Amino acid sequence: MRIAFYAPMKPPTHPVPSGDRRMAGLLVDALRHAGHDVSLASPLRSYDRTGDAQRQARIRRIAERVTRRYLARHRRHRPDLWFTYHVYHKAPDWIGPAVAERLSIPYVMADPIVSPSQEGGPWALGHDASAAAIAKADRLIAFDPIDIPAVARLRRGDGAITPLPPFLDAPPARSSKPALRAALAKRHDLDPAIPWLATVAMMRQDVKRESYRLLAEALGRLRSKNWALLIAGDGPARDEIEPLLLAAGRVVFLGHVADDTIPDLYHAADIAVWPALKEGYAMALVEAQACGLPVVAGFRPGIAQVVEQDETGLLTPEGDGAAFAAAIGRLLDDPPALAAMADRTRARTGRLGLDRAARRLDTVLQAARGDHRKRWGHRS
Repeated sequence: MRIAFYAPMKPPTHPVPSGDRRMAGLLVDALRHAGHDVSLASPLRSYDRTGDAQRQARIRRIAERVTRRYLARHRRHRPDLWFTYHVYHKAPDWIGPAVAERLSIPYVMADPIVSPSQEGGPWALGHDASAAAIAKADRLIAFDPIDIPAVARLRRGDGAITPLPPFLDAPPARSSKPALRAALAKRHDLDPAIPWLATVAMMRQDVKRESYRLLAEALGRLRSKNWALLIAGDGPARDEIEPLLLAAGRVVFLGHVADDTIPDLYHAADIAVWPALKEGYAMALVEAQACGLPVVAGFRPGIAQVVEQDETGLLTPEGDGAAFAAAIGRLLDDPPALAAMADRTRARTGRLGLDRAARRLDTVLQAARGDHRKRWGHRS
């Protein structure tokens, strides 16, 4: 199928790295892996961070112009299906539903999020547009189980929601683990004989900052143990975050690290650690697991799809710094158990692979096409 792909939150071509950009790119890769011809419909971001009604109205007007131009260009050579990734009140899809209706093609959405508390609030315009798009979609794909009940209520339980665990086609390390550790140890004056923890996360003034605070609190409880933490990430909250972590123990800040070198960090480390406060599925933890790295994280339903408790990692109550520290300490104190967990994680990396996701996505697209034909009687 010819698929028009759109990510209103952040397109896969955006210059700033994030989990959203990463997942958008992975969806494109998976759709192509399934044999589909995918094109980026528009780079327009509909994201409004502050709840500015005037900005939201301006974005809608721009989106209307983009929609008219898209329809003019593609009326004769239309796509077979429109695919939108990540829609919620701060980033509604103003383009996809209109294009799909005018061109009589199926409309599929991945990662739909409904926040009833935003109805009538600062993002009311985005909330209403998102709810309308979710209600009209031929098929929906949910990455985080926590989102499904609200979406199902909006859809009146029509059964068109398919769960899909996050996935990743992780590249292999470019060197062996001893070689990677030796290089990092030399560069950052680290002891390769002690356990290395790894964290990959942006340093933003939001829940990321709060996760870093909890991480610093937990590591402060582990000062008496041997460990080093390597952090890949940067951002506007670094000046606030860095002193907290430096006070907790031996921490190395790697700054911004290119996406294609992050697997090297995971392959060199012993445990990925991240509290994951209020996160859906934390792409960094998906990548850590895909690289065979055990994880200690705060429990979230989306993360529990990726990290198998006591098998490939340890999940602790969300926001509980003491429990988070205890889980890390448990693995630091028991090297054989940590090694066995690493072996199990490496053995199960296939469950997160691109092949499996591509097959699931293709099944959803074919079902959407069939649903659309039955519902409207159009050829699509």
